[in-house]
Amino acid sequence: MRKVFFTLATALMFALASCGGSGSESSDTTKNSADSTANAVKISLNDFNSKASEYVDKTVEISGIVDHVCKHGGKRLFLVADGGDVHVDGEERFDETLAGSEISVKAIVREERIDEAYLLKWEQDAINQHSEGAPEDAEEKMAKVRENIKYYRDSMATAKVDHLSFYNLEYISHTAKK
Repeated sequence: MRKVFFTLATALMFALASCGGSGSESSDTTKNSADSTANAVKISLNDFNSKASEYVDKTVEISGIVDHVCKHGGKRLFLVADGGDVHVDGEERFDETLAGSEISVKAIVREERIDEAYLLKWEQDAINQHSEGAPEDAEEKMAKVRENIKYYRDSMATAKVDHLSFYNLEYISHTAKK
């Protein structure tokens, strides 16, 4: 069951949170935040997926290796460790040279909840886009959306839950580990 949710989480993160966006390059590693980073709870990246729900909207400190910095907008990085991974989203571009570096990130845990209302809105948005002017591959795209929506509904039914939760981190600051 746990593997299903981890697979879902990875699939959803790639499907719903693309690397889009733009911004100016910044060398500053700290974002202004009303949240006090002094009270950040240290959590292992290996434990993140199982404990993230306990820290929603709270500041955490988590360490790992930067596997990828989004090249499209630069505002997302993918942090990995042997037993876990997480997306870190920033308001400003991350330095692409972070890729391959081990860092410690202070960030706020955010939850993306997929429930029936979310799926209905997603489906309606897709229908609206489809009817506004169909590109050549519109039918194929619509079929893929419906397939994804069915997958999430089936996953909720199998798990006997009314929603699926996926977690990411909202960047505050980072430090390089030596």
